[in-house]
Amino acid sequence: MAMNPNAAQQYLKTRVMTATPEQLQLMLYDGAVRFAEQARVALLAKDYDTSYASIGRVQKILSEMTCSLKRDLFPELCDRLSALYTYVYKKLIEANVDHEVAPMDEAIELLKYQRETWSMLLEQVGKTKAGAKATTLDMPGPNERMEHSIRLSA
Repeated sequence: MAMNPNAAQQYLKTRVMTATPEQLQLMLYDGAVRFAEQARVALLAKDYDTSYASIGRVQKILSEMTCSLKRDLFPELCDRLSALYTYVYKKLIEANVDHEVAPMDEAIELLKYQRETWSMLLEQVGKTKAGAKATTLDMPGPNERMEHSIRLSA
């Protein structure tokens, strides 16, 4: 069953407005990968108008991610990410100008790798935050009744 376009747009807007900065970054990677893959399909089909538009969307996302780097907090990491984003951007230009799939494939591979790395980082941070939160919970210790039910179910 297809979702109403207005409902889908409202859902996406709500998701973006309620996301943490870390989740927004993951959403940017997701969008970049999705549009890059659309551009790849269009390049293969020799639909250069669509590939041009999709590549442009990826480039806008990369520009946004580059501008949002916090150089004052992590200068070395930001320099590396900026260099990577610039490299991917150049691969997109190459794919766009030469109508070649190979540079697009390389861009997609790098974007997917970065997306997976970011996802793993978020998962690890989530576990750390959950663990820290769990240590602050006021949980009652086990009592006789709990211990008895544990012994019965074991």
